[in-house]
Amino acid sequence: MSGTQNGAGAERTAAIAAKVEAFVRDIVAPYEQDPRRDHHDCPSEALIDELKEKAREAGVLTPHILSDGSHLNQRETAVVLAKTGLSPLGPLACNTAAPDEGNMYLLGKVGSAEIKDRFLKPLVEGRTRSAFFMTEPAMEGGAGSDPSMMRTTCVQDGNHWVINGRKAFITGAQGAGVGIVMAKSADGACMFLVDLPDPAIRIDHIPNTIDSSMPGGHAVLTIDNLRVPADQMLGHAGEGFQYAQVRLSPARLSHCMRWLGACIRANEIASDYANRRMAFGKTLIDHEGVGFMLADNLIDLKQAELMIDWCAGVLDGGSLGTAESSMAKVAVSEALMRVADRCVQVMGGTGLTSDTIVEQVFREIRAFRIYDGPTEVHKWSLAKKIKRDWKKAQEAVA
Repeated sequence: MSGTQNGAGAERTAAIAAKVEAFVRDIVAPYEQDPRRDHHDCPSEALIDELKEKAREAGVLTPHILSDGSHLNQRETAVVLAKTGLSPLGPLACNTAAPDEGNMYLLGKVGSAEIKDRFLKPLVEGRTRSAFFMTEPAMEGGAGSDPSMMRTTCVQDGNHWVINGRKAFITGAQGAGVGIVMAKSADGACMFLVDLPDPAIRIDHIPNTIDSSMPGGHAVLTIDNLRVPADQMLGHAGEGFQYAQVRLSPARLSHCMRWLGACIRANEIASDYANRRMAFGKTLIDHEGVGFMLADNLIDLKQAELMIDWCAGVLDGGSLGTAESSMAKVAVSEALMRVADRCVQVMGGTGLTSDTIVEQVFREIRAFRIYDGPTEVHKWSLAKKIKRDWKKAQEAVA
């Protein structure tokens, strides 16, 4: 499930990235003011389908997975996914959005031939969306940042498994065609592939959240006696967390890649504004307080890019990169939050409006500091690693 990833090479990657960037800037960006949104302000299925069709015609649908089924390596993926992120609609158009991108990666790594044909193929082709069912309601003591608290159960019944439980913040569950469900058995965590919708999975509530880029929102739902054929389990009973680890670091890092692209674009918009807007007899960029904010943005954007590249290199070397991806997620999400905040500040009242994507990027990055592990949980995990490493070093010299 791990191993060195060779990729497509720098020249081919650069060509793919350039093609994606041109598509997102020229074709996707004009759709940012398209009114086809649901009551949560998320893009409608009709809008997404139209954008995917344009991406298919342009040859940039699922650009990180090549025609022969092979993947770009993580460093190459970082270059391409950042280009898809230049618009909040870009990942949806190019089929690189969460949770689909992470789910495709997982199924490509560990799915059987049958699972790949039935569940992975339509995802790669952009014919359906997916959802990853892990998080559970906090008020019910369910799993969140601590997956060991999982309460959803699965019990084998002949050649099926029966799943019961509650899930929360399940991104894209409404409208998805493929689900990956995590539940615990007597042997430990398990992971199942399911067709959606299913009458045994009932969406109870879709809360309004600060972000609005992900179709279907983040649902709270009930799983009531969901029967899943045994051959739709990934691997064997008790291996669920092992497979979750395969998905964890690449999915965490791909969020960083996409939101880096969004913040690059937001900074372009803020810089353009600062170079045009006059105040107190000169352009905003000539006021040191404004110019320094934009200079700080360039520094933070470059540091985020380098952090992503470093962590991607670790993953390409065959490591799970658990600690490294925690470091990258914290560093990148916090840096991009500073960038997005400065962009709003530079643009003043205009930065607070939906006239540009700047205010949406600010909201999206604020949410990014929470999902895939809050900053504080990652720091706590790293602190535990520091303690373990210290103890190991002490034992070695004892």
